[in-house]
Amino acid sequence: MTILLYDLVGVDESRPYSPHCWKVRMALAHKGLDFCTIPTRFIEVPAVENGVSKTIPVIRDGDRVIADSFDIALYLEEAYPDRPSLFGGEGGKAVARFVERWLQTRLHPFLGSAALMELLRAQDAENRIYFRQSREARYGKTLEGATAERDAHLPAFRKRLEPLRSMLEFQPFIGGQSPLFADYIVFGAMQWVRVISSYAFLDRDDTLVRNWFERCLDLHGGVGRAVPAAA
Repeated sequence: MTILLYDLVGVDESRPYSPHCWKVRMALAHKGLDFCTIPTRFIEVPAVENGVSKTIPVIRDGDRVIADSFDIALYLEEAYPDRPSLFGGEGGKAVARFVERWLQTRLHPFLGSAALMELLRAQDAENRIYFRQSREARYGKTLEGATAERDAHLPAFRKRLEPLRSMLEFQPFIGGQSPLFADYIVFGAMQWVRVISSYAFLDRDDTLVRNWFERCLDLHGGVGRAVPAAA
């Protein structure tokens, strides 16, 4: 049975950008599961599966509906134990939780603010109103004001990548010799900006992180690379 993934999009349905939905896309591909996406815009989210969640991703697998990217990964691991593991055991789940919190607290705030204006332009008129109001309330300033600060904060962001950069001196993926869900957590956030914005958030000389990201784009038949980078 094909799994349904409610996937966040803007005007162009061929360019899904949500970092959390990308985690789930990669997890489904990792498991080798058949899935199809249901393009969903911000103001449509409250109606998804009778309001099961205030946010997406949400998946439907038969009669099961699951929200939240990490909970979805846990569900896929339990429901499809015969498929490649997303965690490699209980320790891998704990590590993925750590990586998720590191990303959310140290990297995500910058990446989100760096692409605000591009995200706004990706919406239709009605969703632009929602996006501007909700994000300006979140950041406590105009979208233009938040975006104007991105260059000043860029060096600090790149420095925060040092744990990832240092680890990649020893292994090709966060998961070791092959990727695990922890990789998809970080990949999803970077793919978010790659798909929606041409802003150069990675240093051109940061070969370790760049090469890891390129490897992730090529995983599972190039599911990440199938959506071109923003021009």
